[in-house]
Amino acid sequence: MKRRDILPALAGLGLLPAICPSHAQGAAARKLTIGFGDPVSSLDPQLNNFAGDRSVDLHFFDLLIENRADGLKPGLATAWRAVDDRVWEFTLREGVTWSDAKPFTADDVVFSYGRAPDVQGSTASFAGYLRTVEKTEAAGPHLLRITTKEANPLLPLNLASVHIVSRHGTEGATSADFNSGKALIGTGPYRLVSYTPGDRVIMKARPDYWAGQPVWEDVDYRYIPNAATRTAALLAGDVDVIDKVSVSDLAQLRAREDVKVFAYPGLRMLLLQPSFSETPSRYTLSHDGQPLSRNPFLDVRVRRALSIAINRDALCDRLLLGTATSTGQWMPEGSFGYDPTVKPPAFQPDQAKALLAEAGFPNGFQLTIHLPNDRYVLGPQTAQAIAQMWARIGVRTQVEAVPWSVYSAQVKTGEYAMTTLAWGNGTGEGSYALINVLGSVDPKQGRGVSNWGRYKNPAVDQALEDAMGAFDDGKREAILQSAARVVAEDAGIIPLFHYQNLWAAKRGLTVTPLTSDRTTATMVTRAG
Repeated sequence: MKRRDILPALAGLGLLPAICPSHAQGAAARKLTIGFGDPVSSLDPQLNNFAGDRSVDLHFFDLLIENRADGLKPGLATAWRAVDDRVWEFTLREGVTWSDAKPFTADDVVFSYGRAPDVQGSTASFAGYLRTVEKTEAAGPHLLRITTKEANPLLPLNLASVHIVSRHGTEGATSADFNSGKALIGTGPYRLVSYTPGDRVIMKARPDYWAGQPVWEDVDYRYIPNAATRTAALLAGDVDVIDKVSVSDLAQLRAREDVKVFAYPGLRMLLLQPSFSETPSRYTLSHDGQPLSRNPFLDVRVRRALSIAINRDALCDRLLLGTATSTGQWMPEGSFGYDPTVKPPAFQPDQAKALLAEAGFPNGFQLTIHLPNDRYVLGPQTAQAIAQMWARIGVRTQVEAVPWSVYSAQVKTGEYAMTTLAWGNGTGEGSYALINVLGSVDPKQGRGVSNWGRYKNPAVDQALEDAMGAFDDGKREAILQSAARVVAEDAGIIPLFHYQNLWAAKRGLTVTPLTSDRTTATMVTRAG
């Protein structure tokens, strides 16, 4: 089956493949300290589909297939092919061992894909990636056969997001056993030395790693949630690399001779999700503080009004200082599924007032936006700016920013009226958001795990099904583009902007990113 790579546009934007340890510049023993900003919920690589967790996971665990900017690359699978519309075969890499020296086989993959969709305690399941898998079989020690419920041309791409764990180390284990190190047996480039939740992960390179010994012998992976503190740690020499650089620190860092900033176009976007609950939320009230008789967001005119009352260009230029691009859809320009006809909504506050009046809210109402205060880059500041914009059209808005641990639990209850999500578009392909953010919530189908507003549109669900069955790339992209138009017209979400990915490192180091905004030791090399 011939197909074009689904991520070449990102390569055109300047994203290059991450440097594999086997291509690294020697194996000199050296310590690397990274200050990273995304919280880690667990070292269990199949528990939560969170950015911080996935960055850490890449040090210990491998994927069957690697998703890079110039397409899919071999990982633990060296080759794959579609036998027919529903059956795929994967040839697995021989000679790979787990960190306890036991051999990796197809049985480990069978176990991994059986476990990943339903890990106890998960709040952001990996089920969406495996939603079409009907059966996974070991056809031999190094031959895997997967049968899907329906045709799914994106199966290899979806598998590039689900880490492989060992059957012998994981069967019967809990996520806590990964945190203690008992179950943390991986095929990846590093072994765990210690893990202090909320502080750091200490790792040591595996000299027997199948792709070659990593550049960095020892890695101190430090969680520093505050961006200014990360910058201070870099300038003080306490860390070698930081991610999610504060835009307010960019000028200072770029002016220094001892530091280099690495900026790349990103897939991650910030968006708002209005509630589609049939009953009004306690976080939407009349101006006199009384409960509303109906959920205002069930009226598309209200959703559109709030969207066009946001000055996206002002957010990008004044708040994010040019490190973000305003958008009206979930995919960035040049990526697979981006529709050039869907423009960022124009800033039209007068029209927004008129729409509110048509919807029966001539004087507006009160609203609370919820978001984490320790996760999204300039998230609270963006929400405050939007609150001021909405106040001008009569929607008096309060911002409630809480720790991610609180937000991630509460957001699942459906009680919030307006939630905030920084969505990573991790596969670089438009159906990823359709499955997780925009598809109607259906746990059995692994759909809608991040659809916190409970958005439901039959046309969107049908587009997802049609796209998943289209083996022709041109046809599939046309379907995804039509879905982008449907969601934009329906204002099912309120897209704001796409972030630029920003790292900074000591002079003499080079940071070359993965497709998404992961941060790993294998991305850092010595400058040539």
